[in-house]
Amino acid sequence: MSTKEQLLTEAETLVGSDPQRAEALFKEVIVNPPSEYGVREEKERELRHQETALVKLGELYREQKNAEGVAQVITMSRSFLTSSAKAKTAKLIRTLLDCFNPIPGSQHIQIEVLTENIEWAKREKRIFLKHSLETRLVGLQLETHQYKPALSLIDTLLTELKRLDDKMILTEVHLLESRVYRGIGNLSKAKAALTSARTAANSIYCPPHLQARLDLQSGILHAEDKDYSTAYSYFFEAFENLSTQDDPGALGALKYMLLCKVMLNLPEDVTSLMSIKLAVKYAQLRDVESMRAVARAHQKRNLADFEKALKDYQQELSSDPTIRTHLSALYDTLLEQNLLRIVEPYSCVEVEYVAQQVGQGRQEVEQKLSQMILDKVLHGVLDQGRGCLLVFDEPAADNTYGAAIETLEQVGKVVDSLYAKTVKIA
Repeated sequence: MSTKEQLLTEAETLVGSDPQRAEALFKEVIVNPPSEYGVREEKERELRHQETALVKLGELYREQKNAEGVAQVITMSRSFLTSSAKAKTAKLIRTLLDCFNPIPGSQHIQIEVLTENIEWAKREKRIFLKHSLETRLVGLQLETHQYKPALSLIDTLLTELKRLDDKMILTEVHLLESRVYRGIGNLSKAKAALTSARTAANSIYCPPHLQARLDLQSGILHAEDKDYSTAYSYFFEAFENLSTQDDPGALGALKYMLLCKVMLNLPEDVTSLMSIKLAVKYAQLRDVESMRAVARAHQKRNLADFEKALKDYQQELSSDPTIRTHLSALYDTLLEQNLLRIVEPYSCVEVEYVAQQVGQGRQEVEQKLSQMILDKVLHGVLDQGRGCLLVFDEPAADNTYGAAIETLEQVGKVVDSLYAKTVKIA
């Protein structure tokens, strides 16, 4: 057994009991390069040990939630990467970068590491590795809401990828472009980018996880257009795809499905949906329970229960911008319906009384009532001097003007006809 192999074996046994000693041994294996004059098989074996040590050290730092440590491992790996095949290099870099994923708040360190490695890949002329790293960088910029640099990098990437005709990465980049445009609120460009992604995906074998992400984005964009039925079908496709692979993203797709049912005014379907085979294993999770609580509040048309659900499950309901946006719209609708129900029997009602009935602050209720009057949902006037709302009957449609215009049009036709006849006689 070679010295490096012994060190590696010893380090692996010490990972649980003495991580500091294991870290030192892994570094010793990485730092010592293989002998230039050794036998080829021996050199290859030592390189394999170095690669294993790099991955194990990255995993050790991942368990310790040490983002700086993972960044150091990636920097240390460069001397090893220069003597490795390009395919192996790309795989090792991706494996080490994946170590960042479970570490909370590591996005900014990841961006720094990726930027350094992109520059290194440019110098080494490793084009495909550069594209892979740049695609990952765009994803991180999207997560950290750095939309402007993300779009700039996407434009550069798309130009290069179209020249190389790399459909797989092209699909991913167009999908990221769609998500970025949706993030800045430009839905027309988000839809165009998604169409481009699907066009590129149709000409290749699209892996299931990528197809699921395309379906998920399609569902989100349809939900933005209030087409919740179509959105639900896309989310269901994505959920089926992801749950069969035990992908953690399946829970997000399930939450979107439940959201669609609530937004379609079918909150009673939430319970039956959770009884399907694929959804049963998620039934007891807090994320799913949060959507159940929202559905119950919506079914009862109860604002207090709705607010309680938002407060009790704040992390589950507010962390996702899609769910947050649609629940905000749902809250406004519920408030509107409750206000209409309360003021309907009255011709004059105090705003303070209305606020007490819905359990909201007076200022918020006053603002909502004025918005409803402007939107012509409610016919009335706010008398701020007396603090009252004067409610009017819905005015009957006056067809006089329409009938007068129609009569004038017919008279115009008669005059034109008479003029044409006089011209002929003359």
